[in-house]
Amino acid sequence: MKVNICGVEIDNLNFSQVVEKIVQAAKAPEGSTYVVTPNAHHVVMLQKNAHFREIYQNAFLVVPDGVSLLWASKILGTPLQGRVNGTDLFEELSAVAAKENLNVFLLGGRPGAAESAARTLQVRHPTLSIVGFYCPPYGFESDAIELEQINAMIQAAAPHLLFVGLGAPKQEYWMHSTYQTLGVPVSLGIGVSFELVAGIVQRAPKMMQQTGLEWVFRLIAEPKRLWQRYLVGNTVFIWLVIKQKLGLFRLQ
Repeated sequence: MKVNICGVEIDNLNFSQVVEKIVQAAKAPEGSTYVVTPNAHHVVMLQKNAHFREIYQNAFLVVPDGVSLLWASKILGTPLQGRVNGTDLFEELSAVAAKENLNVFLLGGRPGAAESAARTLQVRHPTLSIVGFYCPPYGFESDAIELEQINAMIQAAAPHLLFVGLGAPKQEYWMHSTYQTLGVPVSLGIGVSFELVAGIVQRAPKMMQQTGLEWVFRLIAEPKRLWQRYLVGNTVFIWLVIKQKLGLFRLQ
């Protein structure tokens, strides 16, 4: 079952169900796919971006990263089962991968973030097989040679799970353009998760995460980078939800 929030069809699954489906796909002998983790920011971007919408429509799973989506689903009368936070998903899948002998690759993040996250995870899970990590240079998506080298690196490593932390919509664009070529069973867009796991960016206290105030914590921590996304974007998102509730919503 899917829940429509402002034109985005979100899979109505709980956290455990999402993990189970991803692990099953990662073990599949054939086929490649990708997972997207929307929040209010993604929903706003999707309104005027037809290519971004197409990427979402072709995803294996669309899971609610943001608490704001849970609130919206309740307001709209179609409540989601729960939040599937990208960082929590990254950590849990890494733990399961260690037990199930699944190889993982980390792509993206700030310089040093993927490597640091890999070290942190391997301390927690000594049997975890991290077959590679790489931080592409700024503007890599426009560099054909760099893109070829990244593809070759990942294909040679042959991971079952590819975690992509490039930020939206760059990570979604990249996954959609490469997932069939790479042959990785499951690619997942997880935003700033490498930095959070590595401790480069501090994560909000549990209480703020559970009450939907994690965005306030991140805004205070990085105001120059995030003020427009949260203050302007969240206002637009609220207006879109109100329009949908009143039956006035139309995708542009």
